[in-house]
Amino acid sequence: MSIAFVFPGQGSQTIGMLGGIADENPAYGEIVNSIFKQASDTLGFDLWELIQNGSEAELNQTKNTQPAILAASYALWQIWKNKEGCMPVVMAGHSLGEYTALVCAEAIDFSAAVSLVSLRGQYMQDAVAENEGAMAAILGMEDDSVVKICEEIAIENEAIVSAANFNSPGQVVISGSVQAVEKAISALNNAGAKKAIKLPVSVPSHCMLMESAADKLAKKLLSTDIDRPVIPVINNVHVTIENEAELIRDALVKQLYKPVRWVETINKMLAEGTEQIIECGPGKVLTGLNRRINRNIAAHPVFDAVTIDKVFEELS
Repeated sequence: MSIAFVFPGQGSQTIGMLGGIADENPAYGEIVNSIFKQASDTLGFDLWELIQNGSEAELNQTKNTQPAILAASYALWQIWKNKEGCMPVVMAGHSLGEYTALVCAEAIDFSAAVSLVSLRGQYMQDAVAENEGAMAAILGMEDDSVVKICEEIAIENEAIVSAANFNSPGQVVISGSVQAVEKAISALNNAGAKKAIKLPVSVPSHCMLMESAADKLAKKLLSTDIDRPVIPVINNVHVTIENEAELIRDALVKQLYKPVRWVETINKMLAEGTEQIIECGPGKVLTGLNRRINRNIAAHPVFDAVTIDKVFEELS
């Protein structure tokens, strides 16, 4: 059986995630505690305490969100491995999730990745002043039309707005400066979009406003050891599998200001023989997107002890 693992990005975090796993299965809880202790030691504060008892505002600070989701997803992966579940033939992650995929594929050390994504979050936050960036989900419009209208608005207003995430057919997220995004929303609605929803985010990801963050990230990545992945990882930017450290670094840098090509990523997996896709991380956002990409897809989320055991039994 050909299995793929995918890992979520920002937006999947919730206060209390993985909180009940020790009660559901003490052995799983030990793995989670070990992973979060390692992450906390790296960051210099108690990450587990933050995601269990902190405020949503604090968790949603991107410098905290990114290591929190990485650690939660990696802990679930370690539980799956410990159970000797079926191993994937390929992996991918949505934005931040690409870092998780590279950690699980043994290309980047976990502690190094925790430090890296925390800095990545800080670089992103520093790149754009508060309330100057925005993102919006555009529903019910062809990708090409969204891209074209964003390009027109950007040129007319000498501002930045572009497609940021190609999440599923008929769902494209746009990103840019507040005024340009608002003008694009108006133009897209007039052009026939079914709905345009501004997203509650503090950072306009995957657009050229992130260029300064990408420059800082590039310097940090140069001092980050990257090995050949033991499991192939499809990157967001080129929808290709890279094995050389230099090419992996390049894709991670470009990912900050280039769109996430999720539809193409899932279609590549399916075209190359993937039969089952497991979303490994808090929530089930990607499972919903994957099913919209292909309604016949066998997609499974694993986010707690119950779902891990259920999917393990189904695929054994």
